Amino acid sequence: MEQKVIAQPLQVALDKFNALDEKISHYSSVIGLADWDSKVMAPKKGRSVFAKAIGTLRTEVFKMSVSQEMGELLTVLTSSEFEEQLDTVTKAKVREYRKYYQKSKTIPADLYQEYAILTGQANDAWEEARATNNFEFYLPFLERIIDFKRQFAEIYGYQEHPYDALLDEFEPGLTVNKLDPLFAKLRESSVNLLERIQKYGQPAPHHIFEQSYDVEKQKQFNRFFLPIIGFDMEAGRLDETVHPFAQTVNIGDVRLTTRYLAENVSSALFGTIHEAGHGIYEQNVNPAFGESVLQEGASFGIHESQSRFLENMVGRSKEFWRYFYPQLQSYFPEQLKNVSVEGFYRAVNTVKPSFIRVEADELTYNLHIMVRYEIEKALISGELEAKDLPVVWNQKMKEYLGITPSTDSEGVLQDVHWSFGGIGYFPSYSLGNLYAAQILRTIEKEIPDFYQHIENGKFDVIQEWLKDSIHQYGKLYTPNELIVRVTGEELNADYLVEYLEKKYSAVYGL
Repeated sequence: MEQKVIAQPLQVALDKFNALDEKISHYSSVIGLADWDSKVMAPKKGRSVFAKAIGTLRTEVFKMSVSQEMGELLTVLTSSEFEEQLDTVTKAKVREYRKYYQKSKTIPADLYQEYAILTGQANDAWEEARATNNFEFYLPFLERIIDFKRQFAEIYGYQEHPYDALLDEFEPGLTVNKLDPLFAKLRESSVNLLERIQKYGQPAPHHIFEQSYDVEKQKQFNRFFLPIIGFDMEAGRLDETVHPFAQTVNIGDVRLTTRYLAENVSSALFGTIHEAGHGIYEQNVNPAFGESVLQEGASFGIHESQSRFLENMVGRSKEFWRYFYPQLQSYFPEQLKNVSVEGFYRAVNTVKPSFIRVEADELTYNLHIMVRYEIEKALISGELEAKDLPVVWNQKMKEYLGITPSTDSEGVLQDVHWSFGGIGYFPSYSLGNLYAAQILRTIEKEIPDFYQHIENGKFDVIQEWLKDSIHQYGKLYTPNELIVRVTGEELNADYLVEYLEKKYSAVYGL
């Protein structure tokens, strides 16, 4: 890190800026803990007040981030007199706060607080609506959230499409014009490969999951493999919830959640591996970035690259199961006694269009994201209203995946994201797949025996590479800077297209 002689006025501004950054980080840490508790531990009757309390805290963070003090400090730190004297880390911090400040400073604090409380309450409404298959119950909350997001898009500003303003929240620099061609190439190749698998593929033995798997044993197995694949249980924990997620309280406290299904061991298994990818990323950020805006991942797409990489390219590999399958059989001897490791590998890579995104196979998963992407674009542009979502959702599922949900719970109500205002988030999942395939191509060049390490249970070799190349940097680099730094080029859809073609041609004997 650079050592520079700093002028006194600049040093004063830096001290105040770093103190404000730390204060915001501390508030955010407590909010993260409260968010986790509200979804995992909090009793139902107290959640409404809890949501208001969380909304109040979020509003305080918002006020600090767009305060007069923050504006004045950013003016000093970005002045021609002082900007070049900043080190790389401080420049990155200033970049993050300045972008948020410029976008959000004109949002009234009371409007933001109303939105923050709404999203807290909407999560409970979504859970109830999903459990009772009652879209109408959730609709008023969703309509208000969409109205807020349309307002925010106009406040943030955009050049071409209002959805660009929301995409930028999750993947800085991403626009509809950049995303459409990436998705078009991926959609065309995925649909083509799916058709060939359905016509010519040798059936995979997915029926082995259609039997009872004791939930307590599933929990034991998940806790067995988590530390082996790199998740530090002394710096995190695993719990159960309706919709799997990872929540960082701080670098030394990363919470994972998963969902257990007695009739399908693969759901919690791969949900846990996926969330572990997020958790390992956050645990391995440079400790020097703790208690600052840089302690998070580079972007949601880069974050998803780490979870999808671990879930699919590692966790669904044949080598992974050559190592772990004997242990899984010992937990479920009756269910798996007549299933070979080859059969199990093919089963966990079954391709079959399904209604639930989080349980979708690796190939059709991206089509789920495209359904949501097309819907979100239309919602924010005003071409579509929330009340029409169930019908449009089912139409797009038929168009993209060839299936139609029989209930809203397995259709439009299945995802939690809209309830917390995450419109613009869904593309991050497919971006994660695209990034992951590009990263895999690089890691295989630099570690030619990559999959041999997996087969031998040497996950430390892989995690060290990921830590050195990606994890340690947190938010120091923008996503585009990071992917170029790691792979030598900007995001390229060809790598995922080639990866899926090669893998599934082999699995299905095409």
